[in-house]
Amino acid sequence: MVIEWLKVQVVPELREKYIQKDEEIWTTALSKFPGYLGKQVWIDPNNLDKVVLVIHWASREMWKSIPIKVLEMIEMQFAQQMGQNTYKIIEEGEYQVRKFP
Repeated sequence: MVIEWLKVQVVPELREKYIQKDEEIWTTALSKFPGYLGKQVWIDPNNLDKVVLVIHWASREMWKSIPIKVLEMIEMQFAQQMGQNTYKIIEEGEYQVRKFP
């Protein structure tokens, strides 16, 4: 399993809208692709301008097989719903999940 990890800075007053639109647009779209296993949204109650997204993929190959044009179209739809300059990805990472017997 591979984890896509994104830390997003969002206008504090729009954090809940961001989370709702992310579920509505991004999660719905990504869930249609093979290899998508699920997503967690982490929030810090003391830091209202940050959202961490933890997306679980069966493999890196499946994750990276999503066409860039499709991702751009999803992002365009999301940005239209959120408005300009209301959020930005400030950190991103990729992790492998290791399990030991």
